[in-house]
Amino acid sequence: MNHLRRFSAVLAAAVSIVPARLAAGEVTVFAAASLSDAIREVSATFEKTTGDTVRLNLGASSILARQIQEGAPADLFFSADEAKMDGLAQAGLIDASTRRSLLSNSLVVVVAADRGLTLASVHDLATPAVGRIALAETQTVPAGIYARQYLEQAGLWDAVVAKIVPTENVRAALAAVESGNVDAGIVYKTDALISRKVRVVWEVPRGEGPHISYPVAVVSGGGNRDGAKRFLAFLLTPTGRAVFVRYGFIVEP
Repeated sequence: MNHLRRFSAVLAAAVSIVPARLAAGEVTVFAAASLSDAIREVSATFEKTTGDTVRLNLGASSILARQIQEGAPADLFFSADEAKMDGLAQAGLIDASTRRSLLSNSLVVVVAADRGLTLASVHDLATPAVGRIALAETQTVPAGIYARQYLEQAGLWDAVVAKIVPTENVRAALAAVESGNVDAGIVYKTDALISRKVRVVWEVPRGEGPHISYPVAVVSGGGNRDGAKRFLAFLLTPTGRAVFVRYGFIVEP
């Protein structure tokens, strides 16, 4: 942990001492869809601070990781799970010395805000009152993988698997609930907080669900490694962390 603290301090110092006119450049950030609103705000503040321009590519972490593996130009990868980052690390595609597990999250069950459906417990998902349940794709997308792990731990997966409607990413699962195309969905708490069209009917206690981790690292083959390091340093500052907290994320120590 000491080397991570030293690395964070060095990067933070770099942000404060490098003149904007020397730092200016485009930083391409590949970030999980669930980070969309927070990362846009952080990026806007970073741009004003440094003169850099941030170009965001937002989507399912599995898709973003595959794009990087296939040579897509990325300077920084911000994943919604460790497994996708592990895959890139094993392929030598990230700078391991910059890797940091920055955020955590929790899972919630949501329904459309204008519907009267309530759940006494998560086990009510198996009742006839719930016909269709939206989850991000459960084999590759972190939000879907986490949701499946939780349902398996709760002994519910076999009872609800026929009801599952898989979506491309967690924001698509949220949209399916908002539109009324499904009866319920399992999304991150941070997604539920940004929508006025859904209502949380069950929050998974942190001790009962899988540990959700958002790692971030500089991409080895990126064209703007210095800019990526400046952006990573900014994420670690109190200003950057505060944005994520405001959107409901849990900042890792």
